[in-house]
Amino acid sequence: MRAILLSAGKGKRLRPLTKKIPKCLVKIKKKSLIDIWINELISKNKVEKILINTHYLNHQVVSHLKKNRYRKKIKIVYEKKLKGTGGTLIDNLEFFKQSDGILLHCDNYCKEGLRDFIGNYKKKMPKNCLMSMFTFRTNQPEKCGIVKINKKKIVVKFKEKTKNNLGNLANGAIYILSKKFINLLKRKKFKAKNFSTDIIPKILNKIYTYETKEFFTDIGTVKNLKRANNN
Repeated sequence: MRAILLSAGKGKRLRPLTKKIPKCLVKIKKKSLIDIWINELISKNKVEKILINTHYLNHQVVSHLKKNRYRKKIKIVYEKKLKGTGGTLIDNLEFFKQSDGILLHCDNYCKEGLRDFIGNYKKKMPKNCLMSMFTFRTNQPEKCGIVKINKKKIVVKFKEKTKNNLGNLANGAIYILSKKFINLLKRKKFKAKNFSTDIIPKILNKIYTYETKEFFTDIGTVKNLKRANNN
């Protein structure tokens, strides 16, 4: 299994902190977000290789990654212009090399890790599904992508940052993409900029979910960064 770790964001909502460092190098409990995820993927879950996209202050990211113990298992891709979550995925489908793949955002933080999520995907995902989505409960549904699932834990409805009452089960923006789905994207020559709004709505009823009971947040704001450091 290989992974794409989306790390190119500017982190505007974290300013002034991100005026001098890219968001992916922001630290949680003295460890940078990018190092937390690299360790989780490679050391704890035996991911074969990681593709990391860069853009904002990319020289800092490259310099940081050159010192990482797993640097030989990391491929760095520079985006002169941000392609969006969907665009980065579509442009790098060949990276997965005929295997299942993980797509995740560097600016998310979860105490649980990915072991149970990956195990659940391998053992329980229905054959008719194309991918698995990591989910969590939120008290701010208007700020998240909210999913409605059926009894089989398959997504039947999805709304991005809406006040419509679909509940409080949120998309954690961590996905395991099946080899079947990756090949489908290749054959259809799919075009997308945003994964959640351009791709997810097209595959409703084919997305399996896993819900964490542990602390989960995105590190998009100073408030959330503080919460992560206190949990």
